[in-house]
Amino acid sequence: MFGKKTNSNALAVPLIADQNTSAVEILRVWAAPGSPQQITIRTAWRDPGAWGLMLVDVARQVASAYAQEGQDPQLALARIRALFDAEWEKSTDSPNKAQEPTT
Repeated sequence: MFGKKTNSNALAVPLIADQNTSAVEILRVWAAPGSPQQITIRTAWRDPGAWGLMLVDVARQVASAYAQEGQDPQLALARIRALFDAEWEKSTDSPNKAQEPTT
């Protein structure tokens, strides 16, 4: 009643967060139809290049999730990469300076 309202569309907290007290959330992304994504980020590594490794891991996990829905994971991954490269070359969005602060 008096706390922060939780969104029932939020994903469950992963097991690592419950089992390891030193685990931290580093990325949260929310999407709504017709709106830009809202992103909250915590820089977790001294080397920003670690984000490149993590983003590839995320892409592979997403392709695996699509495979569980019956899609070819290699085609899903190729599509992810194609649009990643297209967005890299010509951005359709820019970082929102008014987002929640990073910590």
